[in-house]
Amino acid sequence: MTKNYWWPVVTKDVEKYVDRCNMCQKMKNWTETSAENLIANEVPERLWTHLTVDFITILLLVTKKDVILVVCDRSSKIAYFVTTTEGTLAEGLIKLFRDNVWKLYRLPESVISDREPQFVAELTKKLNRMLGIETKLLISYYL
Repeated sequence: MTKNYWWPVVTKDVEKYVDRCNMCQKMKNWTETSAENLIANEVPERLWTHLTVDFITILLLVTKKDVILVVCDRSSKIAYFVTTTEGTLAEGLIKLFRDNVWKLYRLPESVISDREPQFVAELTKKLNRMLGIETKLLISYYL
């Protein structure tokens, strides 16, 4: 039985072709497993207990405001639109939330946002400070 020395060369050429071919990439089977199964959000039983928060950005500057903070109740789909600026920090967003949503409906049980974890942590810290809630961290896990 003779050895085929041309096989690795052909394999590399085919691999290069497949990597560059748009149709091949669309039809390619992915061998990677998905991260995890998705878990559906719970269905809210009361109004204004579960909210979604997002920002509409890159808007034209109108009355010195260029961002819209959107707070939406997940059960009734009622939304509040609050104008602000792109440079608003976490403390400013907490004041906007307090003055436009919390004063009407109380603190929510959950808030869904697509912002990064550091932003959410800073927001929670500022909210607790503003409302006089003492934050106690559990350190036994880290010992």
